[in-house]
Amino acid sequence: MKSIGLIGGLTYVSTIEYYRYLNELANEKLGGNESTEIIVYSVNFEVIKKLTKAGDWKNISVIICKAAQTIEAGGAACLLIGANTMHKIADEVQAAIKIPVIHIAEVVAKEILKNGLKKVGLLGTRYTMQLGFYTDHLAKHRIETIIPEQEDIDFLNYTIYDEFSKNIFLPETKVRYLKVISELKERGAEGIILGCTEIPFLIKQSDCDILLFDTVKIHSRAGVDHVLSL
Repeated sequence: MKSIGLIGGLTYVSTIEYYRYLNELANEKLGGNESTEIIVYSVNFEVIKKLTKAGDWKNISVIICKAAQTIEAGGAACLLIGANTMHKIADEVQAAIKIPVIHIAEVVAKEILKNGLKKVGLLGTRYTMQLGFYTDHLAKHRIETIIPEQEDIDFLNYTIYDEFSKNIFLPETKVRYLKVISELKERGAEGIILGCTEIPFLIKQSDCDILLFDTVKIHSRAGVDHVLSL
């Protein structure tokens, strides 16, 4: 089994989940005490957070591309960028390396189609929800995406950067998230993309009567499937 590359620290909270899922999934498929070889490059999230808020995607790209090249040099067979928002620069990262970048929105789209859905709600940072790089990717698969109202977008963005990134998950935040999910369902969403890799810590499938798409699990599964196919 070849190595999987993972750019982590985006945040450390979800990086832990990526590491766990990648190993659990490999063991599930291979049995015994099998696990997967993972090459992790963990960045400083404070730096990424400040650059993101400043809209400085050029310097974010420099940092993430450097991490990707280091991972490639270490012998990884593919690359996972461990955050939905950072896929804003996925094409630039792919141009900087030869190994495939497994795009999170692409594998999520495939999972949505597998479940026969055509219209989904998207939760995440304001960048993931509003900049178009994610919703446009889904649209290529004829998947319609709806996002929360602006007040809720601001709230979700705040909780992701100022609570979840610090491993803080509050009961009152969960109540608000469930309200947002309910409103998206009323607007016609057939499923909900948990489009921030920390949201699954707060919201579980058992909390909802609508299908949830856990992007960490879906992304991790795609990485394991890729290296097992080589």
